[in-house]
Amino acid sequence: MNVIKTDLPEVLIIEPKLFGDQRGFFLETYQFERYAQSGVARPFVQDNLSRSRHGVLRGLHLQNPGTQGKLVTALRGRVLDVAVDVRVGSPNFGRHVAVELSEDNRRQLWVPRGFAHGFAVLSETADFFYKCDALYSPKDEISVRWNDPAIGIDWGLAEPSLSPKDADAPLLADVKNLPRYGEI
Repeated sequence: MNVIKTDLPEVLIIEPKLFGDQRGFFLETYQFERYAQSGVARPFVQDNLSRSRHGVLRGLHLQNPGTQGKLVTALRGRVLDVAVDVRVGSPNFGRHVAVELSEDNRRQLWVPRGFAHGFAVLSETADFFYKCDALYSPKDEISVRWNDPAIGIDWGLAEPSLSPKDADAPLLADVKNLPRYGEI
C-alpha cells in the first residue's frame, strides 16, 4: 500500500495495492500490522455504511469527549472527503484537508480523533464506508457548520442537500467542548 502524507500530519491518504485482471480485482482494505506501521494503530470496533445521492453533504461531525477516529472510503461513486483539525491549541486548528475518494481510485482517508469529518457526494450516488476506532456516542456528538468561512472548504456544490442538524450547526468559533490538542 502507498501512504501519502497530507498538509495535516495526522491525516493520511492510503492507497491500497490493487491486484486486477480481466476477471476483476482484489485489494486488502485493512490489515492491522501494515496500517499500524503507517500510523493507523488503533483497533476498530464499529463499521458503518451510508448511501447518499448526488449533492448530499454530511458533516462536519466529531465526538467529544468520546472521541472517534475513522478510516473512510467510497465503495461506490465519488465523494469529496474532508478532515478539519478542531483540537483547541493545535498549530493547525481550523485547517482542513480535502481529498476525492472514489470507486476508481480506491483511496482511503484516515481521520484521526479530534478532527471533524464530512463528505459531499459528487457522483449520482455513493456508498461510503467508515471503520471507527470507538463506538458511536450520540451524547458526545458535535457538529460544525459545513460552510464556515473561517475554515473555507470548497465543497464543489452550489446548494448541497443537508440534514436539519447540519444546516443549523454552529460556526467553529461558537462550538463548545472541542477536544484539546495533546490530550487525545
